[in-house]
Amino acid sequence: MRWEDMMIYIVEDDKNIQEIESFALKNSGYEVRGFEYAKDFYAALDEQIPDLVLLDIMLPDEDGLQILKKLRLNHKTVLVPVIMVTAKTTELDKVKGLDLGADDYLSKPFGVMELISRVKALLRRSASIQKKEEYEFEDIILNDSKHEVHTAQGKCDLTYKEYELLKYLIMNEGIVLTRDRLMEEIWGMDFTGESRTLDMHIKTLRQKLGPSGKLIQTVRNVGYSLNHIRD
Repeated sequence: MRWEDMMIYIVEDDKNIQEIESFALKNSGYEVRGFEYAKDFYAALDEQIPDLVLLDIMLPDEDGLQILKKLRLNHKTVLVPVIMVTAKTTELDKVKGLDLGADDYLSKPFGVMELISRVKALLRRSASIQKKEEYEFEDIILNDSKHEVHTAQGKCDLTYKEYELLKYLIMNEGIVLTRDRLMEEIWGMDFTGESRTLDMHIKTLRQKLGPSGKLIQTVRNVGYSLNHIRD
């Protein structure tokens, strides 16, 4: 798909910021629609699913994190790339957004060139992901169209990040993935000093997979890999 065919939705109640973002993106060849209220954004989603969303956290009618959560629970928007845009800069705010499924994060104030660079990088990354209906490994079945995971024990109730983590492990089965690579691919940023975030997600993912969780193996001082268990 060409850049000029891509639609970007901006959810931002500050008209000045929305206009700056919209002007910059349109000058870069994208189609853009802006929304001050969550209700208008939801109405637009019924008309067209965008290729990317710029989402502010502080909105007048609904918190941006709640909007993000709804996007990730909807099968039509679960894979739409989302960049959180906010004046909040604490680590906790970033963690919340990333854990709920944000692909990247921009803290105000930011430069127009940085915005365009982040948008292009995220769209390239999204377009490069092979769209596959179903992935299987041993008794783990990951259905990407339904966003569901099943094992011999039944359906697994995974969070968005746990799902993406498992999918990436299956797509790279047998390959040792470093912590840095996993953080970059799944959380979309360099989370230096926060490898415990990854470790906790691996721990809960293993628990939810039950006996199949042992297929996710720890490579000491390196990272993780998904491997067959040898007898």
